[in-house]
Amino acid sequence: MSALAAVLFDMDGTLVDTEVLWWETTEEVADRLGHRLGPADAPEVVGRAVADTAAHLVRAAGGADAGAVADELTEGFFRRVAAGAPVRPGAQRLLTALEAQGVPFALVSASPRVVVDQVVGGALAHVPFAFTLSADDTARTKPHPDPYRAAAGLMGLAPGECVAVEDSPDGAASAEAAGCPVLVVPSLLGVPASAARTFATSLEEVTPELLRSLRRTAR
Repeated sequence: MSALAAVLFDMDGTLVDTEVLWWETTEEVADRLGHRLGPADAPEVVGRAVADTAAHLVRAAGGADAGAVADELTEGFFRRVAAGAPVRPGAQRLLTALEAQGVPFALVSASPRVVVDQVVGGALAHVPFAFTLSADDTARTKPHPDPYRAAAGLMGLAPGECVAVEDSPDGAASAEAAGCPVLVVPSLLGVPASAARTFATSLEEVTPELLRSLRRTAR
């Protein structure tokens, strides 16, 4: 049986149900800017970094400072996350099973450090992540490969030895570009298929054995 070297988990929409909170935050800021958020905006909001979404809102509404919009988005998202970020179905069971089998795992998020720390100190408190990586920790965040390359390096592994678990198109693209086999559990947006991606409908159906099989396939 092939060893499962490590698992790299996305946070928002994968381990915690925060994508709706992010959408609500963006909708609130967009309204203030005079832009009505709709389905056409979703690819620029769901799974995107704060700076990317801020830039999109400035393009859509005009007349705003992208840095100030990014700060407003971060503050609003943090406030909602601090009020409660539910864990996704099956997440705790899977994390516990990986811990029991001695498989290291880490968090690789496109959210700012302040939001990651809030979630890890709240909804994901006592989960033994090897480390957490936020959008502030690499020069470029998702959809670029930098976060997953950096995470694999911190694990002392090649990206191909680490299975990534993602929910969004940008996250899956980031992990695949880094060279990780990817398990996709979609949340708010559909994710295109590719040879490097395996799909599940919920973490409730994901086991260490399934993740191990992806690692074996990628060898």
